[in-house]
Amino acid sequence: MENQILNRQQPVASVVLDHSECAQVFQRHRIDFCCQGEQSIEAAANARKVDVDALLAELSRAIADRRGDRQDDPRELSTPRLVAYIVSKHHEYLRKVLPFVQTLATKVSRVHGDHNQKLRHLEAAVQEISSALLPHLDDEEQSLFPALTAKEPDRAAIASQLKSMQDEHLAVARLLERIRAASDEFTLPEWACNSYNTLFSELKQLESDVFTHVHLENHVLTPRFAA
Repeated sequence: MENQILNRQQPVASVVLDHSECAQVFQRHRIDFCCQGEQSIEAAANARKVDVDALLAELSRAIADRRGDRQDDPRELSTPRLVAYIVSKHHEYLRKVLPFVQTLATKVSRVHGDHNQKLRHLEAAVQEISSALLPHLDDEEQSLFPALTAKEPDRAAIASQLKSMQDEHLAVARLLERIRAASDEFTLPEWACNSYNTLFSELKQLESDVFTHVHLENHVLTPRFAA
C-alpha cells in the first residue's frame, strides 16, 4: 500500500529535509539518514529488516502529530546563517558534552569493566570519537566555513574540503556504530549505577545530535556548492 505523503522510493535524507520529526523514527530503527541519506525508504527498511508499510505508517503518524508545530526549514537559511546555526547548536554542544562523556566512560569502565568487558571497548570508542570530532569542528570553523561564506567562494578548493568533511563524517558514523555495539544498543543492566545510566543517556543524545548535525552539513550545506 502506498502512502499519500511519502513513497517507498523516496530517499531518507529528503524525508528528513521535508519533515524533521521523521529523524527520530529513522533513529529508532537505526536507519542512517545522514551518511547514507540517498538510500530509499524501502532499501533502508529492507536493510534493517523492517516492514516497509509499517515504517511508512510510523513516519506518517510522526508527520501528522507535528502539523501546526513546524520548525523553521534550514534550507531557507542563507549560508552564513546556516553555518552560524550549526556552530551554535551543534559545535558548542559537542565541545561541552564530549569531555563529559569521556570522563564518564572512563569512570564506568574502571568501576564496572571487570563485570562487563564491553565497557572497555565502549571507553575506547568514546575516546576515539572525541579525538575525531574535536579537531573536525576546529577545521570546519577555521577553514571550511570561512571558505563557504566568502563573497566569492573558490568552488574547486571547496569541493576538495567538502569531500574531506564527508569522509570524516563516515568515520564518525562507524564510531557511533561501535558505541552502539559496545553498549548493547544502550541497554542498561539491572545493577547499573547513576554514572552508568547517565553515560548511556548522554551517548544516546550525542548520537541523535551528530546525526542531525551531519545531515545538515551533507544534505543542506554541501548541495549549495555542487559542481
